[in-house]
Amino acid sequence: MQRQRIDSRELIERLKLEPHPEGGFFRETYRAGGKVTREKEGTLRAASTAIYFLLCDGAHSAWHRIRSDEVWHFYAGDPLDVHVLDANGTLVTHRLGNALVHPDAVFQAVVEAGDWFAAVCRDERGAALVGCTVAPGFEFSEFELAAPGALEARYPQHRELIARLGPKP
Repeated sequence: MQRQRIDSRELIERLKLEPHPEGGFFRETYRAGGKVTREKEGTLRAASTAIYFLLCDGAHSAWHRIRSDEVWHFYAGDPLDVHVLDANGTLVTHRLGNALVHPDAVFQAVVEAGDWFAAVCRDERGAALVGCTVAPGFEFSEFELAAPGALEARYPQHRELIARLGPKP
């Protein structure tokens, strides 16, 4: 199988993607009409949401976390790494890509609620189109971008990676 090259400018236009605060481009494609209640807070949320997410032109998804589980799905382009830090400081890297072409890649990866995570294309000149499904549904009010220096101080053993994938000024 051949590597699937994607034209990021064409995809941004065709899929009507917009810049995402963490880096890359996105568009919400689904928001469930059904609602669920978060037990601890009693807040009402959409049962699930889904987006297209495009990383290209050297952009990365900066370290952030949300209060729901998030499933990443690979669609097209180059493999990317989804780096996940749990509360204990354990780092897990999921290689998301076409598993038929890249034997070390998976088509889906899960980030559990509350874990810090960031993503970057393996080839900094590459582009990857993925999808992200969040349940209970994503709300920007539950999105937390890592403060500069905070994660490095908390997890010094991963300082270099955390600094490399921090928010762009």
